[in-house]
Amino acid sequence: MSKITDKDILFEDNHLIAINKRGGDIVQVDTTGDKSLEEMVKDYLTIKYNKPNGAFIGVIHRLDRPVSGMILMAKTSKGLDRMNRFFHDRKVQKTYLAVVKERPPHRAGKLTNWLLRDRKKMITKAYDREVKNGSYAELDYEIVGHLEGYYLLKINPLTGRTHQIRSQLAYMGCPIVGDNKYGYPRGSLKRTICLHSRSLAFEHPVKEEQMLIEAPLPVDGFWERFNVLL
Repeated sequence: MSKITDKDILFEDNHLIAINKRGGDIVQVDTTGDKSLEEMVKDYLTIKYNKPNGAFIGVIHRLDRPVSGMILMAKTSKGLDRMNRFFHDRKVQKTYLAVVKERPPHRAGKLTNWLLRDRKKMITKAYDREVKNGSYAELDYEIVGHLEGYYLLKINPLTGRTHQIRSQLAYMGCPIVGDNKYGYPRGSLKRTICLHSRSLAFEHPVKEEQMLIEAPLPVDGFWERFNVLL
């Protein structure tokens, strides 16, 4: 995708804009040189509001390239600063949906691990004990339902580590569908995985109102069938 349109926008006001990211898009520029979502949003706002000097856009949080769903950006420096603080202080509730093939050991549970990033292989390894230079990671999960041999999980990460959900689910024995980097037997031809940023709940950084922004599931021939479980 080289641009976003009105249908990709989940919410917008003077300070914030929420986008339903497509799996495969990068949030910020990387070594591939592919156009980033940050650049697309800036272009969208520049054209929409006819800003000759370009629009301000600030990246508040990130999603891995193969992950789809709700991502929030700031349109003002005030919104950016305050939302950064909310994320740092864990005042934002993040909810994800994941599809796995293996059934988790319990209907619902908490995963606690120490994660260590392997920068050469660009993967995160999970351990059940504290490890040197490791980062503590915690998430809650529950099984939403079972469909056609797959399990839909709802996940609430309580910490925000690189590849946290992917590595912790794989360590539990439930790699995400399509995530061959973390043990699923085959990857997706679309280079996406079945992990979707479903929603963010937080207090608006300026209006101080409670916000809940939700992203619908992708329409890709696979994900949309799980709408019957939601």
